[in-house]
Amino acid sequence: MATPWIADHAAPLAASAERDLEALAAISTPSGDVAAAEEVVAVASALAPPQAAIERLPCSSQEHAPDLLLRVAGPGTRRILLVGHLDTVVPHEGFITPRRLGTRLRGSGTYDMKAGVALALGLLRALVGREELAEVALLLVNDEEWRIGPFGHVDRFAGFDACLCFEAGELDPQGHEAVVVRRKSAMSVVVRAHGRAAHSGSAPDAGVNALLALAQVAQHVAARHDPHGADRVTAVPTIFRSGEALNVVPAAGELTCDLRGDRLEALRAVAASIPEQAGGARIETRIGREWPGMDALEATTAVLEAAATAAGMPIVGAARGGASDASHFAATIPVTIDGLGARGGHAHHPDEFVDLDSLAPRAQVALAIAEAVLRGTGL
Repeated sequence: MATPWIADHAAPLAASAERDLEALAAISTPSGDVAAAEEVVAVASALAPPQAAIERLPCSSQEHAPDLLLRVAGPGTRRILLVGHLDTVVPHEGFITPRRLGTRLRGSGTYDMKAGVALALGLLRALVGREELAEVALLLVNDEEWRIGPFGHVDRFAGFDACLCFEAGELDPQGHEAVVVRRKSAMSVVVRAHGRAAHSGSAPDAGVNALLALAQVAQHVAARHDPHGADRVTAVPTIFRSGEALNVVPAAGELTCDLRGDRLEALRAVAASIPEQAGGARIETRIGREWPGMDALEATTAVLEAAATAAGMPIVGAARGGASDASHFAATIPVTIDGLGARGGHAHHPDEFVDLDSLAPRAQVALAIAEAVLRGTGL
């Protein structure tokens, strides 16, 4: 049986999250669109508790709207950071307005991660008045999906007791509610080929084909794909652009590859292995972004055990391959727990959806973990 505080707040939190999700997901927010970001920031700010101080922080990425920070102070000693992002990968022309289909809400950004943002806002409201709190802060960033530079917010929250990130939730193989305590490192690698143009009909052999050179590089990178190896490396070419005209040998082109693995060093080794020449073209390799891995399994064991007891149901730690802003905080806030959002599926896809029936148990999970932190379990 759940503790009284969880029992009192779980159903209202789930109900408000369903309402707030529809408001947030109704706005198309492709990463980098400043006007769209400002619109969704205004909605999120309006949904904050009246006690919250509202701050705008410089975004980690240039030409993005400032990030949003909502802070509630209290008389206690515990400090909890809640984290989410407001941007999506879906461009305006591909945006799907949220629509209910039975117990599902289908639409762009519902699962990744506006349902999580809605739950985080609900938890922020529920924590108002807890005497153990010195501060609860909700950080909502506008560049998570396309950030290529360093993440700029870690130092501000050094010393916090816990970081709770609201990326999508999941069930474990036994059907228990799960959160994410391990994530892979991630890296993007951008490869440019510099060839030589020539007429593809009258003098094709006078050119150096950048497209074919990049095709060789793509095969080279894909050969390093080893998801069952020691570092569980995945190496996937994802974007390929080359060629300007039907009848011209491509003189230049660009290839982007997505690398994931347990260690950044293993990913750097894949990038370093890319040759400097291919098919006669000069190859230039640049690392676009590096996201650290996260392994908070040991640091969060006691918290999750206490949370399961408080909620009256199992709550288990799981691993996930995708990158998240939680990974940036894990090195300085040992109790970092991710995957607190709603369950659903098809992120970054036209069929993206949230299971509305998952909001109630996920509200219980978030409340229970927060309560365990407030009690100082495992800290």
